[in-house]
Amino acid sequence: MADIYLVRHGQASFGSANYDQLSDLGFEQARLLGQWFANCRKPFRRVVTGGMARHRQTADTCMAELPKALRAEMDWHTDADLAEFDHHEVLLRHCPESGDPAAFKRMLEERGRESSPGRVFEQLFRGAMQRWMSGWHDDDYTETWPAFRHRCVAALERLSAQAAEGARGPVIVFTSGGTIATLMQQVLGLQDFQVVDLNLTLANCSVTKLMTRPGQVSISYLNNYAHLEWLGEAGAVTYR
Repeated sequence: MADIYLVRHGQASFGSANYDQLSDLGFEQARLLGQWFANCRKPFRRVVTGGMARHRQTADTCMAELPKALRAEMDWHTDADLAEFDHHEVLLRHCPESGDPAAFKRMLEERGRESSPGRVFEQLFRGAMQRWMSGWHDDDYTETWPAFRHRCVAALERLSAQAAEGARGPVIVFTSGGTIATLMQQVLGLQDFQVVDLNLTLANCSVTKLMTRPGQVSISYLNNYAHLEWLGEAGAVTYR
């Protein structure tokens, strides 16, 4: 049996022109996770990132907290199939106002006066995901939902095969919420709407642990962020 740890990246720069950049809190979340792993003395042998800046920033910051002896044993790899879907495009096709970050932020604040901007964003995001997943508008997207799901599953199959062959596991993967939720759909047999629900509840820098055997993948735990609650200050747990 071999283990695969799936880490959602730290908080990114939501509402800015460049989302693919950790916020100050995102870097701190990655450091807290690294301290947790260092305390557990996790001997990761393989580090995989999804190819986005926020993935690598999270990985670099997290792994830097581990003892030098443990870091020396690590092999680093990039797998573009573990990159996030283009959430900007998915949201834009459903809500054209999202094309201007500043205007979109104002719109969320105005609509959220009676509830909250976060609740308004969640409703818009659900609608955008449903439109993308429906298959009725595939020509509107650079990558369709089936294509995204296929590449995520293919990446998981490669990781599982490597782990089953004893390829210097355990493996830690730094990726995004949509990717992790889609992998959980494959492992647990979830419906599409459940992928959306799960994606919205995955905390930044949370950890999901998979156990692999030849031809089988199972879940040890999902969306664990106890390290943020234990080591972090108030507000250390975020979801976007």
